[in-house]
Amino acid sequence: MNSKTAAFYTLGCKLNFSETSTISRDLEEEGYAKIDFELGADIYIINTCSVTDQADKKCRNIVRKALKYNPNAFIIVIGCYAQLKPEEISTIDGVDLVLGAQEKFNIGKYLDDTNKKNKPVLLNQSIKNVKTFYPGYSVGDRTRSFFKVQDGCNYFCSFCTIPLARGKSRSGSISQTIEKAKEIGRSEVKEVVLTGINLGDFGYGTNENFFQLIKELDQLNGIYRYRISSIEPDLLSEEIIQFVNSSNKFVPHFHIPLQSGSDYLLKKMRRKYDTDLYSSRIRLIKKLMPHACIGVDVIVGFPGETEEEFNKTIEYLKSLPISYLHVFTYSERANTNAPKMNDIVPMDIRRKRSKQLRILSLKLKLQFYNENIGYKGKVLLEYKEEDNLIGFTENYIKVKIPFDDKMINTIQEVRIEKINSNIEAYGSVVEKHVLLNK
Repeated sequence: MNSKTAAFYTLGCKLNFSETSTISRDLEEEGYAKIDFELGADIYIINTCSVTDQADKKCRNIVRKALKYNPNAFIIVIGCYAQLKPEEISTIDGVDLVLGAQEKFNIGKYLDDTNKKNKPVLLNQSIKNVKTFYPGYSVGDRTRSFFKVQDGCNYFCSFCTIPLARGKSRSGSISQTIEKAKEIGRSEVKEVVLTGINLGDFGYGTNENFFQLIKELDQLNGIYRYRISSIEPDLLSEEIIQFVNSSNKFVPHFHIPLQSGSDYLLKKMRRKYDTDLYSSRIRLIKKLMPHACIGVDVIVGFPGETEEEFNKTIEYLKSLPISYLHVFTYSERANTNAPKMNDIVPMDIRRKRSKQLRILSLKLKLQFYNENIGYKGKVLLEYKEEDNLIGFTENYIKVKIPFDDKMINTIQEVRIEKINSNIEAYGSVVEKHVLLNK
């Protein structure tokens, strides 16, 4: 055992948060004390993302902050950026160790010597050799846990580097996944968010699948509700939608990547569906669950996105009963096919279109919130903000109610009373009693 301290910083997706939390627990078991980032740790571990073109800038900034708190700190960089561009990271002043996709789960074995290095050590094998699945989940938040049940992706969309950073689709067995879920169930956590790189591809290469997994999780004691994070429309089967509708634990909240409302662009992006399939999924969800929340990912400025094709996306989104957008401005990524395409969209036009979609997202959110005035939802109450308690309904509406410290980390039935001009929902407890509490 040792007396060294470690601090962590996570960039990117929910999956990264679950992995950071898992790695920190592993190090704590080896005797490292986890402390806050600002307290000047002996070791800093920065978990990076590569989805946008800001990875280099963000990583440099975090390294600089860490060294401000402790100039002699041993700096480790992991994550997608570390797998894709270790040499680039090695040019960042102060970095001591860069670990790839496989090596990051064995950090402890590389910490025998944590003296500052004149030149960073790079440990990074070919992603083709990365085949082991490491499950994980986040802790520290009493109310919610991000639970990693799948990793990697076999889709190779023309804009995306994730398969190069994460490797092929893989997961544990259902029985192994259930055992990890039981660990979460023994904590104070009320809600579990299922995460993965291509979540619906759980069980790829085996005789198990995502539908079978969620049916098993639904039977587990100790976890009160589940939220499915982003799932591809071609993998969001009708039976999964129908199951969520009938489940008491899986909530009516779906995040379904679209990327474009133009079938021409979807084909160029190498997506595995068209707008007809996408529309059918949305219609079924809303038919079965009228109050369901549906979030949508959209990319703007992809090569070939003319004004006409962009307007197709705008009109298509307006035609759907969706709740909000996550808007991504297309950026060229090395080793993908998209930058080789003709008809590159100028960056100023990309930014203009991105702004248009963000405005549309606010309108969609306001409409969705207003449609839910009077709705009685089960709200997981999480934290205090001024004189209010804040929580989310099962259909992902953020609600404020008058503060009562006895209600923190409980699920209460709340009626949504009003929505203000900032798209904030205010509610009142229908009956002042704890619906669910461990």
